[in-house]
Amino acid sequence: MPELDLVGVSKIYGDIQALADISLHVEDKEYVCILGPSGCGKSTLIRCIAGIHQPDSGQILIDDESVEKTPIEDRRIGYVFQDIALFPHMSVRDNLSYGLAVRHAQSTEITTITNEMLDLINMRDRSKSYPRELSGGAQQKVAVGRAIATGSHLFLLDEPLGALDAIVRAELRYELRKLASDLGLTVIHVTHDQEEALSIADRVVVMKSGRIVEVGKPSEIYLSPKNLFTSNFVGETNLLEGEVLKTDSSHCTLDIGGHRISVPGFGKKVGQRVVVSIRPEFIPLTTPNETGWGGRIKQVTFLGSLNRYVVEVEGGIEIVAEVSTAEYSTGFRIGESVSILLEEGVHMVLFDYPTEGLEKEISLE
Repeated sequence: MPELDLVGVSKIYGDIQALADISLHVEDKEYVCILGPSGCGKSTLIRCIAGIHQPDSGQILIDDESVEKTPIEDRRIGYVFQDIALFPHMSVRDNLSYGLAVRHAQSTEITTITNEMLDLINMRDRSKSYPRELSGGAQQKVAVGRAIATGSHLFLLDEPLGALDAIVRAELRYELRKLASDLGLTVIHVTHDQEEALSIADRVVVMKSGRIVEVGKPSEIYLSPKNLFTSNFVGETNLLEGEVLKTDSSHCTLDIGGHRISVPGFGKKVGQRVVVSIRPEFIPLTTPNETGWGGRIKQVTFLGSLNRYVVEVEGGIEIVAEVSTAEYSTGFRIGESVSILLEEGVHMVLFDYPTEGLEKEISLE
């Protein structure tokens, strides 16, 4: 079963640094999602792994063997694209068996494996159908099955669900994850869909401008990011600029636009500029309270299970809060007075203020 190692992989197109010194270790049977904005190098990276592109420097190792000079067809890698690349003149069965036929497998082996794939993707009853007769989700399942049928155990998925409707995409991503687990596959899954990455990955790799910004478990990436870009890019957050007034062994007291809050953190200095990240779902929003930050509802968005509020508090600071519809079904209205209770116990993450400025740090380029 394959392990993958990338060591200092770089790729340049003219004046564009598509990949810059990428190093990453992927364990056997691990499901890794690569997440990042458009143009960050996600697809270039897996195309280098597949052998479609050659890196300008660095090493790509599969089970400790360098594969930079290994032809695509000999890398034993399954590749599934966003564009569903089925042969339109072939039935589901013939599409599934194509890779085996190209490798001159015995007819009995082709039949056995193809039948297994039809059962695996639950499409035996559609084996004689042509791609045009299938839904987008069904077509992509056939594309995945065809890749699996070749016997590969390292799979590269390049936005495989991007062309599908939201409901189909949500269903199919869990099917993909189950297939990978059941078959013991090692998977590198490129996506721009944050929910997709967080819900199915063992680890998430966050990229920006050709570089890896951060790698971690989904819960770490979302709840305890080590990088400001990650905190802002993955999900929604409030970034509040402040100054350290006082410190102790575990907390900092900050001034944020005239408001004082205590935030978990150490190693900061009095007078230092910092940024606090607070997810909207952790913002306690209540009716007016003397101990809270007073404000008024500026915008209301109904999201089904949540109500999303933009609150302008004293000092002109805008804060986004999300409140469960079940918890507060009547909701607040635009113009209504409220209080935000940023007390100890509220989940917050503290960062140093970036040397090149906050806007530059969180930009997508």
